[in-house]
Amino acid sequence: MLTNQANFKRDGVQDYVTVRATAIIMTAFTFYMLWFFLSTPTVTYEIWHGLFSSLAMKVFTFAALVSVMLHIRIGFWQVLTDYVKSTGLRAVVQFFINLVAFVYVAVGLFVLWGL
Repeated sequence: MLTNQANFKRDGVQDYVTVRATAIIMTAFTFYMLWFFLSTPTVTYEIWHGLFSSLAMKVFTFAALVSVMLHIRIGFWQVLTDYVKSTGLRAVVQFFINLVAFVYVAVGLFVLWGL
């Protein structure tokens, strides 16, 4: 029997793994930035520009931005499903939350690749 692997339905295991993986990426990014601020005596524009001009840091920041977006989408979906019983209201709120999360990533990429 063949199953369709190209569906967009989520299940609990996929959400669980995605939330945990995104949390690990966001935590690693937070600790790296914390280490950067603690180990750099003065942060100037040149040092900040140098940090974010490398391809590795751009990819790491992109991964963190996408992780925040996915974390927001799943987290708010779970909260809204539990506490907002009106399907129409929940759909509207989810749409705007997803829109804000997407704009967050888009603006982050514009700033990141604009350096």
